[in-house]
Amino acid sequence: MAYVNRTNAESGVNLLALRSHNAALVLDLLRTAGEGGISRLELAERTGLTPQAVSKITARLRADGLAAEAGRRASTGGKPRTVLRLVPEAGHAVGLHLDRDEVTVVLCDLTGAVVAERRVPLDLGAGAEAVVESAAAEVEALLAGAGVSVLGVGVALPGPLDHARGVLHRVTGFPEWDGFPLRDALAGRLGVPVVVDKDTNAAALGIAVVGSGSGSGSGAGASGGVCAGSADSPGSVGSTGPSSPLESFAYLHLGTGLGAGLVIGGGVHRGARTGAGEFGHQVIQLDGPQCGCGNRGCIEALCLAAVDRGAVGEAARVLGVGAANLVGLLDIDLVLLGGRTVAAHQEAFVRGVGAVLEERARLEGVDDGAVPVRVAPGGARGVAEGAAQLLLAPLFGRGEG
Repeated sequence: MAYVNRTNAESGVNLLALRSHNAALVLDLLRTAGEGGISRLELAERTGLTPQAVSKITARLRADGLAAEAGRRASTGGKPRTVLRLVPEAGHAVGLHLDRDEVTVVLCDLTGAVVAERRVPLDLGAGAEAVVESAAAEVEALLAGAGVSVLGVGVALPGPLDHARGVLHRVTGFPEWDGFPLRDALAGRLGVPVVVDKDTNAAALGIAVVGSGSGSGSGAGASGGVCAGSADSPGSVGSTGPSSPLESFAYLHLGTGLGAGLVIGGGVHRGARTGAGEFGHQVIQLDGPQCGCGNRGCIEALCLAAVDRGAVGEAARVLGVGAANLVGLLDIDLVLLGGRTVAAHQEAFVRGVGAVLEERARLEGVDDGAVPVRVAPGGARGVAEGAAQLLLAPLFGRGEG
């Protein structure tokens, strides 16, 4: 197979070993500085480390091929300062999105920029062995001839699941996956580290990491800016990109199912048993339609049923009720909408969910208006890009919940 497992064969750098707090701080600042770079003095000022410590860290990063000179910058006194930048091609991660009916695979460099992509049909109900083989074959096809350093594979798929152990639970509509050790099975098949998480958590992680950058122009943000309403009109659809830290938001994914990814305090909130975010199975109508989870009147069942009969406005209002519950429970700052069903009716969902939040804010007498509603960045491959961040983000000290 024409790719390198974890370790750069020429430099000997093991990226997964670069987990020290100080190195992560420096790497993250190099990442967010982009091509313009950042000086050692600025690194020391922003990290609180001594210039000597920064010099040692950057020397190691340069020796490992992770950092390089980006020119010189005029100084207020003395000789010009050398500016350093991250070397994006020094490492790569694979993001694998296993949806109910298709698989998307992306190869991302250290900045999160997608350098290769594949998408093919998939039947998640075809059986664990068949799905693992199909997924592994797509990863191998993506990497064939690439000759790049691969940290591992991040896998995102519908939950519920155990993120810590990489074991699936009873995936809605696919009970045969219950208890399957997907992480170990795929790692054994591919021979690289594998991390497994819910699709919504992966997408939320990707948004949190890219949204906190300083505009390097890579990763999910490069796929298309956030479609945003103004503070006064959260239902309107505009076009702005994330440029400031996204510390507290809910990512609601409506595709073939419905789930949520929660970012609180800048990190993905997975819960004590990594089961947080099963948003779609809130019961809001006791005598409602049967849901695949076994309950009646779940938000997921109501939303999808409304979409199936062409009542997109009704689906948006139902989703808005769930979003308003989250806002009330968690006091989050932002609601982001994603998934193929939202993508097909962006304006209707932004307006519908926003209208419900506006009404809730009015009834509660909220002085600063409703929480804004926007379409998440990343488009159709946003979950796959987020899956790659399951490997990349920890290198930069980001996204730990």
